[in-house]
Amino acid sequence: MSKCISSYSSDFQGEQLEASSSSALLANAMVPVYRLLNGLLVITVFLLVGLWLSGNGTNAGAFDFARILVPDEARQVVWQNGFGMLDQYKDQTPQAAADKDIAAVIYNKGATSNNTKIPLGIAKHQTVALLMPSVAHTQVKPISALADQIPTSKVDPQALDSKLLISVQNQRSVADFFEQKYKLDRAKIEEYVSNTVLIAKEVNIDPILLLAVISVESNFNPLTKSQAGAEGLMQVMTSIHKEKYALYGGASDAIKPEVNIRIGAYILKYLIATSGSLRNGLKFYVGAGNTDTDGGYVDKVMSERNRLIELCKGSTLQANSGRKLILNSKNVRS
Repeated sequence: MSKCISSYSSDFQGEQLEASSSSALLANAMVPVYRLLNGLLVITVFLLVGLWLSGNGTNAGAFDFARILVPDEARQVVWQNGFGMLDQYKDQTPQAAADKDIAAVIYNKGATSNNTKIPLGIAKHQTVALLMPSVAHTQVKPISALADQIPTSKVDPQALDSKLLISVQNQRSVADFFEQKYKLDRAKIEEYVSNTVLIAKEVNIDPILLLAVISVESNFNPLTKSQAGAEGLMQVMTSIHKEKYALYGGASDAIKPEVNIRIGAYILKYLIATSGSLRNGLKFYVGAGNTDTDGGYVDKVMSERNRLIELCKGSTLQANSGRKLILNSKNVRS
């Protein structure tokens, strides 16, 4: 009887050792699988975070489901974080250094649907250099909610921000140009240029392009009204775009620069994206999309745009030369 018990015990221990050995072998075999699963998990997390952050700026394709993952406000806070634009003023000429004091304007792209602002303590805000900073404090609802629905990938790169008006110095040069060209009140032209730079940032379109369109459309006269019913600086067809003006309390404010430029900029970006190119978008903007000729409109806008680009590049080169001169004189004195 004891032999039987001893034999049974020995067999049981053998089975335990065999089971333990099998578990160890299985565990070792599963190590690569676990590593693969962990790697896939890490990649998935990165993809989700990427979609989360990218979802704020587009409504296209796979990015759409980023809006399901987290509330819009939360994504906007993260999306805004760290976007500063004033580093360009470091070690620049005395005039540019002085500009820094008037350029630190808060631009909150993350305004909520009821036009409330995200508090400064929650996240860093974008700063936009403006010739007239006070325009940033005008109580007007941003149009970014509409503009962000237009995929940037569909917009002709020529229509995207050229970064030539990120400095107050270049904005001043453009204001000088239009002041002399149209004999405008200096305060008004600074207001229009600053509004255009701010709104271009909001819509994600080139401010130089918008200024060229304003120049050709209205000669910077906000009271201009065509026989067809186009109004304001951007000569928007008020009757056709009533639903867009509803965002701003109705068409009664159609000629206000801060409203008119926003509506016009959004329409222009939409037409460029849907027509396939900058030139086609401009042709549709003037209402000549389905005709053989636009009366030279597109060439006029492009010519004005190119003139402003050269003006800004020349101003930038002059500023860089002045900075080198100052640095060289410092080296000589030392």
